Amino acid sequence: MATYESIAAAGQAIVGLLGDACPKPEFAGASFSLYQIKDFLSPMEEGLSLFLYRIAVNGSRRNLPPSVGADGRRYRSPIPLDLHYMLTAWGKTAEKQQLLLSWAIRMLQDVPVLHASLLNDYASDPATFRPGETIEIILDPLNLQDMSNLATLTKLNPPLSVTYVIRMVSVESKVALEEAELVQTRAFDLGKVRA
Repeated sequence: MATYESIAAAGQAIVGLLGDACPKPEFAGASFSLYQIKDFLSPMEEGLSLFLYRIAVNGSRRNLPPSVGADGRRYRSPIPLDLHYMLTAWGKTAEKQQLLLSWAIRMLQDVPVLHASLLNDYASDPATFRPGETIEIILDPLNLQDMSNLATLTKLNPPLSVTYVIRMVSVESKVALEEAELVQTRAFDLGKVRA
């Protein structure tokens, strides 16, 4: 289970992975960035932007059991989140835009599971994800209505984009569950019987 920094680390890892693997001769001037809504008003000239547009509680594993730390203490249950991203290609020409997005889709399909070592390389804290943890990147196309809503949110005509979801990022709690001592004996004091 990951710390609260896991959401930012997941986005940074995807952007970092794409930036590191980018074919340099073909896309030498490409930029790779996390975007906020305001960034869509003055986008980059060429590259890929990753916009986190929705965070939802995972419906299939909503109620996880309390977690146990390395010290044996129990902590409040982690919250499993699904992160919804829009990956957008920017280019000087339509062909460049399409080539860049096509390459990115293929790249993320080839590396659909990111391991803790890679995720922690791009995180601000190198212990954000525990060893053995992974996240899975899944292509998750939107229907026309949802794409229209997203375009309204970004205040643009729909840019050349594709949407992904990262499922089950479990954000752990730092609040320990206090446990009382075990009961050794029970005493029942029922009172006196009156005649």
